[in-house]
Amino acid sequence: MAVHREDAAVNASADAATMPEEAQRVRERRGVVPRLALAVAVLSVLIVVASAFSVSIGAFSIPLRSVVSVFLGMVGIEAGSASRTEYLVIEQLRLPRLIVGILVGAALSVAGATMQALFRNPMADPGIIGVSAGAALGAVIALAFQLTALFPFALQALAFSGAVAAAFLVYGVSLVGGRSSMATLLLSGIAISAFLGAMTSTIILLVPDEDLRGIMYWLSGGLSGSNWAHVRVAALPVAVGALFVTSFARDLNLLLLGDEVARSTGVPVGWLRPLLLAVSAIITGAAVAVSGTIAFVGLVVPHIVRLIVGPDHRVLIPTSALTGALFMVVADIVARVTARPAELQVGMVTAFIGAPFFLLILLRNRHRAGAL
Repeated sequence: MAVHREDAAVNASADAATMPEEAQRVRERRGVVPRLALAVAVLSVLIVVASAFSVSIGAFSIPLRSVVSVFLGMVGIEAGSASRTEYLVIEQLRLPRLIVGILVGAALSVAGATMQALFRNPMADPGIIGVSAGAALGAVIALAFQLTALFPFALQALAFSGAVAAAFLVYGVSLVGGRSSMATLLLSGIAISAFLGAMTSTIILLVPDEDLRGIMYWLSGGLSGSNWAHVRVAALPVAVGALFVTSFARDLNLLLLGDEVARSTGVPVGWLRPLLLAVSAIITGAAVAVSGTIAFVGLVVPHIVRLIVGPDHRVLIPTSALTGALFMVVADIVARVTARPAELQVGMVTAFIGAPFFLLILLRNRHRAGAL
């Protein structure tokens, strides 16, 4: 059922490419806008509700009425009052943590949806082109050699640089000997991720024991310690990158039909695919740089959203961004309440959810392939 639904939606995009331009715009607007508006409205409400609960939870509990009062006060609406302590805790500690979580969830989900379209594989995610392995190596170098003592943002800078460099290295290796293919890119990503992982493990084995905790803490992925500086690091690349990818949503629809069909409808496949891969790597690198490696968000969220709203990327990408943001906010709440007074890392929660879901996708695809 889902296969027929996806084929129908993608074929509709190809048919639209042959229609007169004005008629095509009218048809697209009528089909996309209502679904997108409904999805954005529902998800926005859920994000606001989840955010209020997230900000109220912690070692210092804050009543929801105080949270709402602070939120409304930030947009110029006076509604009740919160104590000075509550205001400072929300403004300096919990609000930046919340915003970082929203940015990370949106970034990983948009990158995941883009990767799944480019690879035409629902099990693709940002880690497939070495982004996560590159970021991990960069962060471990910064922590192992204590570069943060010399430069406060060394960890974020090296993690971001490692993520982007790994993605370009994978693509460069896939080009050796001629044109790159998706199979070559995938295999290059697996090989280079394994190599970068081996380098990371080697450095971890050589560092003193007292530095291991910080390294493992970052590698498990989390939002604790997030501040406004982290928001500034991630906000611009994530927002600009997500909008850029969304502007090519119709081209992504056509790429699902195959490169030859996409070229016949005017999609510049030759430069568009590496460009979107690069933008996805930058988005993911910006997210991983401020949160550590958080697994499965880029895999799970776009797949669930696709089952609900369909494969049209004009709806799928914005909806995935909002759903990813909601998923991260909820995961952070779970991480903080599950083992009170201790706190789990968000990456642990997403792995607990994502790993079984990945297996379900794998078994479902195998069953479908066997049926064919």
